[in-house]
Amino acid sequence: MRHLIALTLTVFLALTGFAAAQEAPQPDYAAWEKLAGQAEQILQSGQANDARLDAIRAEVVKWRDSFRAAEGTNATRIATLRDQIAALGPPPAEGATESEDIAARRKELGAQMSELQAPGLAAVEAYGRADGVIQQIDRFQRDRQTSALLRIAPSPLNPANWGPALQDGYKLAAGLVGEVSARLANQGGWSGAREWLPKVAGVLLAALLLLTKGRRWIDSLPMRLSARVSDRTRATLVFAVSLGQIFVPLLGVVLLVIALLVTGLFGAWGRPLIMTLPAAGLAFFAGVWLSRRIFPSPQDDISTCLPVSDKARLHGRRYGVALSASLALHQIFGSAVLPLSGFLNQPGPEGRVPLQISDASAAIWHLPVILLGALFLFRLSDVLRQLPQQDNAENPAYRVRIMAIFGSIGRLIAIFSALAALIGYTAGANAILWPTVMTIGLVGFLILLQDFIADLYAMAKGGDSAARDSLMPVLVGIALVIASLPLFALIWGARSSELSELWSQLKQGVAFGGVRLSPTRILAFLVIFAVGYWVTRFVQGALRTTILPKTKIDAGGQNAIVSGLGYVGIMIALMLAVTSAGIDLSSLALFAGALSVGIGFGLQNIVSNFVSGIILLIERPITVGDWIEVGGKQGIVKRISVRSTHIQTFDRTEVIVPNSDFVSQSVTNWTRNNLSGRVIVPVGVAYGTDTRKVERVLKEIAEDQPTVLITPPPAIIFRGFGADSMNFEIRAIVSDVNGGTGVISEINHQIARRFAEEEIELPFPQRDIWLRNAETLNPTAAQNPPRKAAPLSPDPGPQQPPMDPRTIGLRPLDDDAKIAKGRDDGDDDGDDGDSGTSGYGEQFERN
Repeated sequence: MRHLIALTLTVFLALTGFAAAQEAPQPDYAAWEKLAGQAEQILQSGQANDARLDAIRAEVVKWRDSFRAAEGTNATRIATLRDQIAALGPPPAEGATESEDIAARRKELGAQMSELQAPGLAAVEAYGRADGVIQQIDRFQRDRQTSALLRIAPSPLNPANWGPALQDGYKLAAGLVGEVSARLANQGGWSGAREWLPKVAGVLLAALLLLTKGRRWIDSLPMRLSARVSDRTRATLVFAVSLGQIFVPLLGVVLLVIALLVTGLFGAWGRPLIMTLPAAGLAFFAGVWLSRRIFPSPQDDISTCLPVSDKARLHGRRYGVALSASLALHQIFGSAVLPLSGFLNQPGPEGRVPLQISDASAAIWHLPVILLGALFLFRLSDVLRQLPQQDNAENPAYRVRIMAIFGSIGRLIAIFSALAALIGYTAGANAILWPTVMTIGLVGFLILLQDFIADLYAMAKGGDSAARDSLMPVLVGIALVIASLPLFALIWGARSSELSELWSQLKQGVAFGGVRLSPTRILAFLVIFAVGYWVTRFVQGALRTTILPKTKIDAGGQNAIVSGLGYVGIMIALMLAVTSAGIDLSSLALFAGALSVGIGFGLQNIVSNFVSGIILLIERPITVGDWIEVGGKQGIVKRISVRSTHIQTFDRTEVIVPNSDFVSQSVTNWTRNNLSGRVIVPVGVAYGTDTRKVERVLKEIAEDQPTVLITPPPAIIFRGFGADSMNFEIRAIVSDVNGGTGVISEINHQIARRFAEEEIELPFPQRDIWLRNAETLNPTAAQNPPRKAAPLSPDPGPQQPPMDPRTIGLRPLDDDAKIAKGRDDGDDDGDDGDSGTSGYGEQFERN
């Protein structure tokens, strides 16, 4: 198998090398000169019609493509000669000489270079001439189109033109009837029609069924299928099935056209009209479908894509259907009968009917259709313009604002086109009215398509409703909008040849700062970078889950390796994408220098955090899983990214710390080298307790803890004498400091239990209150000296009511009364020395 693969690759490389080595055939420059001369003469005369100009242009485009291919003639040999000439060194300066052998070799290589470059230079010259001819044809056709659109016809309001217009209409009807009658007579009358009548009758019956019943059947199909599918697939199914409302009736129109053509009764008068029916049917049925989807009735059970009230839905649906019918009528008569049809002025697939209609008659027959279309466009635009007012959101959705803008523009265009048609600018009115209608319809279709893609993506995600509002459907919707730009251009009169020319220019690339960008280069850049990014993520995942867990590298080191590999892989993918796309970044040196200055000033914090992140990954002062403290925040390191580090605090909050803080500030890493750490448990006992006994009990409690290390052993320290207790401390080293809080809690539980068993008394605060100037509390205190308090008896007798502490030591201040406060230092000048004190006259002393 391996030999077969090797043989296949060898043959493939050989064939591709042979194909690459083959030179492109040289163009026939004599034939090209003849064609170019004829094209330039035709353009100077200005007599050629659009069909002739399109044919000449297509031929010139083929020649230009052959010239472009010939520009690379002898490219490989020319590159080799350049390397050989460069190997000879720079040519001697003016007045200097070089070796005769080198000079002769340089002259010989120069002659070969000139000979090899000659075909390419001829192709470049011919390419420039061909491109100039194409631009002249495009400019000539645009000028002709502009002149046709700005041509003014006699005003349709002039009664003098109504008679000829009616005569032209009578001629059209007479021509159709006469043609059908003549052809029927040639077939032998109705007796001769018996041969095709059964076939036509069957096709007509199928067409009538599809046109009348097919739509109703399609409307009921979603309700039948929705009972058999889940809720997550119902929206996509209803949308997909609803498209049958367009194609099923359109199939009926196609069958109707086939049936009419099979009869053989229609010729130069009838076939142009019949062949426009499919396009007109598509416009009508698509417009009806859009109107029902964008403005659904409550009975349709369809979620609306725009915030519209029930009354506005009814009006929008009616005006949309009427506008679609007007557009269909315009397509039928504008393509097959009437001139001055705007961008639809070109004849249909079968040409026009053999009737020369004057501009005055065409303006009159166009006027009612234009006025109807303008009226319905104005009313529909008024509904769209009021969408933001009907949306209850403070910030309306983007689609609502877009449709409201189109509504405002549509109202102006409706008024302008109606006035232009009344004045006589019939072609201009058609050129602006109907493209506006189709543009609004295409925008509505894109909105519906975006909703369908969102529903489809949500269905692919298992029915997750949140997936409908995710990024992927939005990106796909943006891609659809970009892909629809050629359709908008075609609607507004752009020719397919102009779009192909634009695409040809885009493929050559657009110069930007010395770098030529083209869609193929951009696509190659995106594809290669995406592949490189995916390969990097795949390798990172394989290392993280398969390889690194089997090594002895700690978790922090594994994370550093994976992150570093990600940075390196992305940089390599970026460089490969740039080089593979052929983008020369050397011309952007000046731009890069200016960008570096901007980075130095405006992006210095971002760059600082990025560099700090690299330093953290290399030096590894902290790793994922470490217990750290930085900036007054403690927690566990969860992730180290390019810009910041994520820390989860012990109360389960996420703290995002810039990486530069870890480099510029002090960082406490509790678990940097190992997980062991010290815990300190303070303990107080009452005075009079045997201190040696307390030391022994505390040591036993500490040693009984399973996570407390024996080496070094826990230490019991008698810290000293406190105000209310004798203070001890348990200092122990635990194997995992992350569980230190649990160890402290368990030690406290054991202390409470063992102290109760050993009858060791826990202290409580004690205070002795000394009252100075006690005689001020009782007026009779000075007359009755204090007596020794009698011991408490079971019946102490009547008690004095408790004294209000707020009245202790308070009395009016006069010259004879002084309030002693604080320490009695013999100061009797009445100045208490502290205006912020209460002056109650008591003092608290610790025992």
